Amino acid sequence: MDTSIKILIVDDFATMRRILKNILKQLGFKNLVEADDGTTAWDMLEEQSIALIISDWNMPKMTGLELLKKVRASDRHKKTPFLMVTAEAQKQNVIEAVQAGVSNYVVKPFTAEAISDKLKKILK
Repeated sequence: MDTSIKILIVDDFATMRRILKNILKQLGFKNLVEADDGTTAWDMLEEQSIALIISDWNMPKMTGLELLKKVRASDRHKKTPFLMVTAEAQKQNVIEAVQAGVSNYVVKPFTAEAISDKLKKILK
């Protein structure tokens, strides 16, 4: 797993962004940037080279699902791995995210091990 890649963490809760950053740092990732909603995340994607997106689902302005669909519709970003981290555990939501092209899905609350396992699958 290449730990030098730039990862964009998108969540409207600063605490959740901090938890994810701490887990990623423990896994050896150092190049981490963050956004507090999908709109800000999209602007960052357009300005920087991002190798992986980890996004919450429920956010103001632009949801994680809307961001995912925008990423998949973009020629420049459509192949960027996208990990959805969300409290949305209903089967229909998982199906909707998969149909939109999510790379993998983690339901909150999660463990560091769960994040690590999903990243290994996405980044192999």
